[in-house]
Amino acid sequence: MSPGVALARIRLNPHSRAVQRDLRNATNMHRTLMRLVPDGLGGSPRQAAGLLYRLDVTDTFSTLLVQATALDPTRLPDDYGHADVKDLTPVLNALKKGLAVRYRTVVNPVKTERLSLENKGRRGKRIALTGPDADQWWARRAHQAGLHLTTALPTPVAAVHSSGDSTAVRHHLVRYDGTAIVTDPDALAEAVLTGIGRAKSYGAGLLSLARSAA
Repeated sequence: MSPGVALARIRLNPHSRAVQRDLRNATNMHRTLMRLVPDGLGGSPRQAAGLLYRLDVTDTFSTLLVQATALDPTRLPDDYGHADVKDLTPVLNALKKGLAVRYRTVVNPVKTERLSLENKGRRGKRIALTGPDADQWWARRAHQAGLHLTTALPTPVAAVHSSGDSTAVRHHLVRYDGTAIVTDPDALAEAVLTGIGRAKSYGAGLLSLARSAA
């Protein structure tokens, strides 16, 4: 049985100053959402709480999906938005090999630059992947996560910034929607709980699943 995990769906109030501030800067968004998880989680509170989030935007409104082992939406700023919370445990426990699912995720496809032997021991620069390179990155990660992709539609997402000053770091994001077959339920549950790839503090990594009619 999978450990308990909660998912909050927050329909954002576009007139809220706090929302406007957070949408401009991913560091502020992360700081706001960390208020929803319990205090006293040690030196890596996001990881300890299992906090992941994704911003879904349509022509009419924006919705934040926030996932963690425990969430308290009453700790959001006043007038931030309307939140509904559900337990994801039944969804995870229903994962079976061969199950057809629909998925959505926003990820940060990157590769680490290879360094020469003279620079051995140093970390290479991370390079954002786009186009077919990003698609291949997602296919590999999906396979590792226990999914056999049958369709994958990429949609570029506006880069997010993790600082509000001139030293801002840009995180390149891509959204993938599609269908897949579950090949490893345990690996898939782990991927849902811990997220996929980097930039998890900035809106990447959350994997949403639903049973497919196909």
